[in-house]
Amino acid sequence: MTTAIAPIASVVPLRYSNPIGGIAGTSFKPEHLPAILRAGPQRGFFEVHAENYMGAGGPPHRALETIRHDHPLSLHGVCMSIGGPQPLDKAHLARFRGLVARYQPSIVSEHLAWSTHETSFFNDLLPLPYTETTLRHVCDHIDQMQEAIRRPILLENPSTYLAFAESTMSETDFIRSVAARTGCGLLLDINNVFVSATNHGFSALEYLAEFPLARVGEIHLAGHAEQVDDEGDLLLIDSHDGPVADAVWKLYEIVIARCGGVPTLIEWDGKIPDWPVLRAEAAAAQAILDRYGPAAETGERRAA
Repeated sequence: MTTAIAPIASVVPLRYSNPIGGIAGTSFKPEHLPAILRAGPQRGFFEVHAENYMGAGGPPHRALETIRHDHPLSLHGVCMSIGGPQPLDKAHLARFRGLVARYQPSIVSEHLAWSTHETSFFNDLLPLPYTETTLRHVCDHIDQMQEAIRRPILLENPSTYLAFAESTMSETDFIRSVAARTGCGLLLDINNVFVSATNHGFSALEYLAEFPLARVGEIHLAGHAEQVDDEGDLLLIDSHDGPVADAVWKLYEIVIARCGGVPTLIEWDGKIPDWPVLRAEAAAAQAILDRYGPAAETGERRAA
């Protein structure tokens, strides 16, 4: 049985004509709308969490339509539970498809994670064992999602706090296999790489050297929080509530020097600062993109 999709009221008219490329953007927060409008159309793009706009209308959609009129949009899903063993929620997928049709985002992405079990939903992006069984589930779900929205998605690498003993492949090999089997692109979250590398004691540089960078269509940068675990060891939390750390900026510059102008998002979802603070983080990313992007279109990305 196919779940009906609610009629789409309108398609947002566009002023820009170029797809996202070589520019930095920010998460869109409604409290920033007045400051954004005062500044006028600008270089950059905005990303929103799809689940915040799955109602039919109201102030959230009016604000998003205003932003979308002048700027490219990236639509980022956080609740599809692509890594879960059970079928995708048809109603949720239908609402997601309606958003893609309504706003025509330049980028559509989801997480390599799971968040549902039977009738329960967990407000977390939970990690996966990297096995052939999990690989089949993930690929089947991505195929379903891409067929529903009629376009490829980008799959985001996770931040993790534990590893599974039953994993039979590395995270980078798993992600490479998913992309090869489904044709999806990848969203490289460099803060996630740094968080996981610190928590598990591996090299972030080695991880990036093994990551299929040619398939990366967007990069995420964000802040993290420092805690300690029960043994007193450093534990990083992917909190998205502060500026990008210096170590993450260094990793980002290495990636851009190799890959060129990959569109880059500053994520900031907690302790939201004033708009100039968030915009300054995006400007720092833009400076790196401008320094390396045009000259760094190497064979690595041309081979994609």
